[in-house]
Amino acid sequence: MEINVIIGLVGMVFILLAFILDEFYKKWSQNTIKYNLINIIGSGLLVYYAVTLGSWPFILLNGVWLIVATVKLVKIVRK
Repeated sequence: MEINVIIGLVGMVFILLAFILDEFYKKWSQNTIKYNLINIIGSGLLVYYAVTLGSWPFILLNGVWLIVATVKLVKIVRK
């Protein structure tokens, strides 16, 4: 398996992990640092993977996800 595929799979696991934990555990929510950090890492890895594929729809999707999670994290930290 190529390293790029592994990076993409790890990114996907991070995004899904944040989502699943948010759905089932009260300590995890979209307003926590850990939730947004996991989304930033996951979406960053997925942006990298999408770039290696030249897949513009997924570059855009995950790029926006990365930006939104980063902005949210900055807002949380500033509180």
